[in-house]
Amino acid sequence: MRSLTVLESPHTRETDAPSPGGGRLPSWLKRPLPAGNGNNFTARLIEDLRLETVCESARCPNRPECWSRRTATFMIMGNLCTRTCSFCSVPKGAPEHLEADEPQRLAEAAARLGLKHVVITSVTRDDLPDGGAEHFVKCIAAVRGRLPDAAVEVLTPDFLGDHSAIDAVTDANPEVFNHNLETVPRLHRIVRGRALYQRSLGLLERVKRRAPHIVTKAGLMLGIGETIDELFDVFADLRAIGCDVLTLGQYLAPTAKHIPVARFVPPAEFDSLAATARLMGFRRVVAGPYVRSSYHADDMQPH
Repeated sequence: MRSLTVLESPHTRETDAPSPGGGRLPSWLKRPLPAGNGNNFTARLIEDLRLETVCESARCPNRPECWSRRTATFMIMGNLCTRTCSFCSVPKGAPEHLEADEPQRLAEAAARLGLKHVVITSVTRDDLPDGGAEHFVKCIAAVRGRLPDAAVEVLTPDFLGDHSAIDAVTDANPEVFNHNLETVPRLHRIVRGRALYQRSLGLLERVKRRAPHIVTKAGLMLGIGETIDELFDVFADLRAIGCDVLTLGQYLAPTAKHIPVARFVPPAEFDSLAATARLMGFRRVVAGPYVRSSYHADDMQPH
């Protein structure tokens, strides 16, 4: 989901493009493109080190801003996903072989970018016996070896609920363990395909029970057809398992072939939902049209 429509400023060029999924974007989804050469620096570095980022593969609307700040969310284990979720633009297909030197290349990129908070996610690898858990562990270790003072956040798939895989990543002791629910239970099958709502809750619950000091985090996309009451029920489910951090953002269809946007949620409604979530006990809530689970992740942790 690339940046689409921007406001005029001395450092940007004005465009007025439609959203990829069809229709025009509302005024609150128009934003300036960043100035400076940080974007090019990040792009060249990622290309030179042969790394994938969710910023590109998921067509994130925040990519120009984040890359201009010399930060990115690294996506490990290739660029082909074994699942066909209807909201996601990450390519699907026959999975690729794991690259033994990827953890070191990732750590090198994090060091050159000067990251103090390193976010690592992946495609879903249901073809691997452990879902790629061991590769996550190696990436965490490589970052720790190169940047011992940096915080590590993992955004993992559900590992098909495999306890040994979940425990392996938990025992690698990332500062933050993130797993997105994406939507409410009623829409889960339509939006997330093979993923199961209770399986995802179970993953977050197991992480918190095994390692209470690890910050657990979950994200939801809004504007797919969920109701307010359904969202509150999900908030309650997450609080019941001790989830610490919640992110709420607007779903934007990557292309016309993906599940369409049901509505654009106004910023004031995001603010209201965030206020309710805080009252329910979340230690940190970040909500807004352009919020994504790893957007400004270094600022999202509870204090």
